[in-house]
Amino acid sequence: MPPHFHFGLHPEFGVVARPTAAVTPHLAHWYLIREMFEPVPGTPHLYQLTYPDRDPERRGRQAVHDLRRRGFEVQADYKLDPDRFAPSAAPHQADGPAVRRARIARAAATRSTRFSTITSPITVRMPEASALDLAARRRSRG
Repeated sequence: MPPHFHFGLHPEFGVVARPTAAVTPHLAHWYLIREMFEPVPGTPHLYQLTYPDRDPERRGRQAVHDLRRRGFEVQADYKLDPDRFAPSAAPHQADGPAVRRARIARAAATRSTRFSTITSPITVRMPEASALDLAARRRSRG
């Protein structure tokens, strides 16, 4: 299948993209605008990355990745091809999910320390009735 887009590095415009005849110009324009590309003035069918001074190679690789994920065939320069680019090493967490599950199991098996101060049932004392209250109750019953 012929590629839908060509991505490359241009000495004047930085990261550029050019749609091929395999995709309609309107659809190519729509996708490239959403991938933060803008038409190059005076050059038909050539798009440059907006803000070319803000991490252009990473943003170009991301655009290639996004378009491939949408089902397009994309031909890219070596520096812009995410399949050939080695991603930076993420911090390694030894047994991440296993450690998390063990921590949750330990928490579920132990008693909560939040309510450990309550050791006996709560007793409520009723206020003692005064002699005047008792006399008033007797009169009302009558």
